[in-house]
Amino acid sequence: MDRVASVRRFNRTVTQRVGALDDHFLSLDRPLGEARLLWEIGAEGRDVRALRAQLGLDSGYLSRMLRSLEQADLVEVAPSDGDRRVRTARLTARGRAEREALDSRSDELAASLLAPLNPAQQGRLVAAMEEVERLLTAGMVEIAVADPEHPHARHCIGEYFAELGRRFEAGLDPADSIPTEPEVLRPPAGLVLVATLRGEPVGCGALRFYEPDRPDIKRLWVDARVRGLGLGRRLLSELEGEARARGARAVRLDTNRSLVEAIAMYRAAGYVEVKRFNDEPVAHHWFEKRL
Repeated sequence: MDRVASVRRFNRTVTQRVGALDDHFLSLDRPLGEARLLWEIGAEGRDVRALRAQLGLDSGYLSRMLRSLEQADLVEVAPSDGDRRVRTARLTARGRAEREALDSRSDELAASLLAPLNPAQQGRLVAAMEEVERLLTAGMVEIAVADPEHPHARHCIGEYFAELGRRFEAGLDPADSIPTEPEVLRPPAGLVLVATLRGEPVGCGALRFYEPDRPDIKRLWVDARVRGLGLGRRLLSELEGEARARGARAVRLDTNRSLVEAIAMYRAAGYVEVKRFNDEPVAHHWFEKRL
């Protein structure tokens, strides 16, 4: 409860300091929510569905804000040129001008937060803000079981193989690895977990139940843009939990010697190196962890 109280106190301080309580954010003629939406639409325009996913907004609330911006002649919402089923929001000339003003005043607000502090305090504040941003972002990542042929799962697994191809000494052709076709990554033979951030896929991991009480962890990957958030360890833990819930007594995995960060993570998570247990041609290390 002390931690909860600290978080609430922090939230109150931030909302007051950045002007979130003011109906005229940064002295513009709109509240913070509409100003943020105007910013996110940007110079190129945005798919309304992507805006809703990124900002985590209810579709009705987003529609009301867009209507308000349309009535102010700041935004136009129309079907996309490429797909008439998709609505796209674009800034009008007046909207672009207000966004430029918003950009300038946001710089001024940020500078005003730093100005009263000495250089050392400024450094501490910026470092603390960066750490808070990382931790809040980590908390926004959602992990769920997905069908292996879902676009998010296919994207992640494709990126997994692309990265291994770049990192392995001799490259990697997916055909050279032990196959895990979609049908064997569906329950009860296996499963795929996909991590998403603001609606976008950023990581994955899979279980393959070659042996019911000792499944193999496969296809563990985290997007480079979100590394450092502890997502790899979290995916690993979630996979262990899924295995345990299905009666497994241990989990196993194999890896290539080029993946030094992954090897360090496995050892730190309690995995012990064991003898080779499969014929994976690109593996150099085999690990197991008792559950």
